Amino acid sequence: IKALEAKAVAEATASADARYVPSVSLMNSKDPHALLGQVDGLSDLSDYEEKESIYVGRSVPITAGGSLEIPIQVSTPGSVVEYAVENKQYDFGFSITAERDESVTLVKEKTRVDASIDGPITGKFLVGSVPCWIRFKFDNDYSWIREKVVSYKVTVTPPSLDALSAGRRRRAKACLKAVTDDSKSADKRRRAAGDQRTVLETELEELRLELAQKSKSLQAAKDEEKWCTDRLKLRTEQKKLLDNRLENGWEDE
Repeated sequence: IKALEAKAVAEATASADARYVPSVSLMNSKDPHALLGQVDGLSDLSDYEEKESIYVGRSVPITAGGSLEIPIQVSTPGSVVEYAVENKQYDFGFSITAERDESVTLVKEKTRVDASIDGPITGKFLVGSVPCWIRFKFDNDYSWIREKVVSYKVTVTPPSLDALSAGRRRRAKACLKAVTDDSKSADKRRRAAGDQRTVLETELEELRLELAQKSKSLQAAKDEEKWCTDRLKLRTEQKKLLDNRLENGWEDE
């Protein structure tokens, strides 16, 4: 059974590494080394120890109408998280989520843990991308009167050194493909933007020439308007003087 489990974990790890896609925030980061942190996992394997991390809670109370959340950080890709939850008295809700960067993955949908079931509820899952926060949540929203009690044990088993090294290479290949695809997409967008820029620059130059011509035409219209206004003023004054002479005569007559 252990051999079959190990094989299943190895296959699942390889599949997760092969499907690895960098997060949006990492792809948008201007630091070229930020991406490598998630690909590499641990920065130094010379002091790596394949040591389990165990988190235990015994008879932990859940307030009536409230909830209890157990956050566990996993920093080594390919780690296996195994849990056992035991309910001694009364029912409560239980769910598991995984948080990576800006995304949240539902590992275990919220289910009702029945107190009548003998033995703990167990499960096991693989963590592919890190850093990752695994959140075990116990809800007591089934009751607003009774306080519930839960016991749990969570074991985080990191991969072997060989598996970790192999995982690095698989993630690097998957990441290289993502970077290459994004580079092609960016180059296509750059060329399209360059073509659009050329068209817009040509149109802008045409508009500048048209604007210059319009400005000249505008100035000519203003000059014509002023000349006509001045001439009308002059003719109006002359007409007034002539009308006065014809009506009143000349002073020397």
